[in-house]
Amino acid sequence: MPAPPPAILQVLPALGQGGVERGTVEIARAIAEAGGRAVVASAGGPMVAELEAAGARHVTLPLDRKNPAALLAGAVTLSRLIRAEGIGIVHARSRFPAWSALMAARATGARFVATYHGSYNEGFPGKRLYNSVMARGDRVIAISDHIADLVRARHGVGPDRLRVIPRGVDPAYFDPVAIEPSRIDALRRAWGVPNDRPLILLPARLTRWKGQSVLLRAVRMLEEPRPLVVLAGDAQGREAYRAELEALAAESGATVRLPGPVADMPAALALADIVVHASTDAEAFGRTVIEAQAMRRPVIASDLGAPRETVEEGVTGWRVPPGDPAALAAAIARVLTMPRDARDAVGESARAAVLSRYTTRAMQEATLAVYRELA
Repeated sequence: MPAPPPAILQVLPALGQGGVERGTVEIARAIAEAGGRAVVASAGGPMVAELEAAGARHVTLPLDRKNPAALLAGAVTLSRLIRAEGIGIVHARSRFPAWSALMAARATGARFVATYHGSYNEGFPGKRLYNSVMARGDRVIAISDHIADLVRARHGVGPDRLRVIPRGVDPAYFDPVAIEPSRIDALRRAWGVPNDRPLILLPARLTRWKGQSVLLRAVRMLEEPRPLVVLAGDAQGREAYRAELEALAAESGATVRLPGPVADMPAALALADIVVHASTDAEAFGRTVIEAQAMRRPVIASDLGAPRETVEEGVTGWRVPPGDPAALAAAIARVLTMPRDARDAVGESARAAVLSRYTTRAMQEATLAVYRELA
């Protein structure tokens, strides 16, 4: 058996409901299961209980504040925490608290790891410098080949420090065989989905670049009877955009549901006839794509960013030009008219691809290997 990892401190602003937060909990669980000590510092949030149940210790610090004083105070507080807990490695997952974590690691002699989670725009002077903290680690983890290419080009990080570790899903949780019909029926009733009508699901928070409006414009181009559309995601205060989507749905004559966040995503995916990823900006990874593939769902994704890695055209799904409603409409129509056995074959290939590379366990083991490199 490999030696257990040293005490690891993961640092992020808060433990809300998101992909970064989910990954933090998954890695903390892996550290604990491997016999190491997992500590997480954040401002707290709804996932603290799950983190602690995974065997990690949570330390509440105001790391969600963004000002120079908070940066320096965070560095001092994290330095004390590192010394008190005997932390060997500090793993930063978000840019602003990463600056505090970097200073604390350098002050205490701890090794520094950063996960480059996004494309991080550079829209104003100094932004590349601000983003560069995520490329200053003794090891830099990129969550896709797309992000690894970006890190190399922007920051010159070489193979000695750069590691590509894709995001993962739990194939036992996202398993179509494990979904009881009653869970699917409950969602069908809640959303008012007729048995004789196909359902198109776009699971993403309601924000313009996720492409909900692109899907609605595409559905308007389809022949009657049009599929029912479910835009499953939290508006996060963007009520004007939600109202815009409702108006667009009314104008198009499409039947659209906006249920907000969905607690039972495996059942929602199982209910869908097609899962659409319609982002108009490059996705750093796109976990909803591999969740749908794990559920053997037909996936149509935007042809940019990391979905180019997870969706093999015609084999594990289909890709369309981003922001092109006509191309998306044509792809939806083509998939809906495919013979059932051909569509099922794509779903089987998609799940096999997820099992071979994109599982939570693979992500955990690769991250523990990075920690052991530095121990």
